[in-house]
Amino acid sequence: MGFKKYFPFSSKAKDVQGLVIAIAIYLIISIVLGALLGILAHIPLVGLLTGIVGALVWVYSIVGIVFAILEFLNAKK
Repeated sequence: MGFKKYFPFSSKAKDVQGLVIAIAIYLIISIVLGALLGILAHIPLVGLLTGIVGALVWVYSIVGIVFAILEFLNAKK
């Protein structure tokens, strides 16, 4: 699949441990960047940009988790 280049953690979800690790990594990325962007959001011009970046990171994490689950389900077949 072509998504492995953009979602490297999702392709490692061949078993339950890999799935849990992939989901944990995507959640940690979202939490850490969300906290950092939340701090930077108080700056007027940067606030708009952090909102956009935050939304993109959220979408990236959700898609990565979905791809990890799909990879896990595909490996079970």
